[in-house]
Amino acid sequence: MKVTLLIPTLNEIDGMKTIMPKVKREWIDQILVVDGQSTDGTADYARAQGYDVVIQQQKGIRHAYMEALPHIQGDIILTFSPDGNSIPELIPECLNKMKEGYDMVIVSRYAKGAKSYDDDAITAFGNKVFTTSISLLHGFPYTDAMVIYRAYKKSLITELDLDKDESYAFPEKLFNTKISWEPLLSIRAAKRKLKIAEIPGDEPVREGGERKLQVMKWGAAYMYQVISEVFIWK
Repeated sequence: MKVTLLIPTLNEIDGMKTIMPKVKREWIDQILVVDGQSTDGTADYARAQGYDVVIQQQKGIRHAYMEALPHIQGDIILTFSPDGNSIPELIPECLNKMKEGYDMVIVSRYAKGAKSYDDDAITAFGNKVFTTSISLLHGFPYTDAMVIYRAYKKSLITELDLDKDESYAFPEKLFNTKISWEPLLSIRAAKRKLKIAEIPGDEPVREGGERKLQVMKWGAAYMYQVISEVFIWK
């Protein structure tokens, strides 16, 4: 089971220098950084550490994932935030859980024993609403359906049509934004009744950089997906 640690970045040099030295190379087979044309030296730092680097051409995190896809060597993808929100020491536990035969393992900020220290009132409320809605409408009792920190089989990308522009085109056009594929991955994995697990993992306060959330636009686009997926994808 080869594992690719997939790291999307955009001006994350401070977090990269603090967090990435804690990632032990023996834990994974490939570290792949997809960089959204940072201006702070993030990509150069990643190359200097020997990581594989892809320079993203289209804006938006799902395009980052899609442009990275041809370069992913692993059978398992572990998406990871280098800004301090993802705790590196939980990588082995997450991957050990995958070895038990799961299709996806989520490092949950809201599972019993975990806490987000990066939430504000708006993001905490939003995550609760989306996770509860996905759980009720699509049949898996998630505690954290939105988080980036998760491992899953690479094959799910095509099996769940995450690589298809039409899976995102209408809400992105409607709300004039670009969204990620974690919520849709959670929804469609639940609908297919795939084997899913969560492990608790705190979300520390981020290290440097800036939040890139588009709260209103992303919230509206994701809620459209949550509701429309009840009817349009089997």
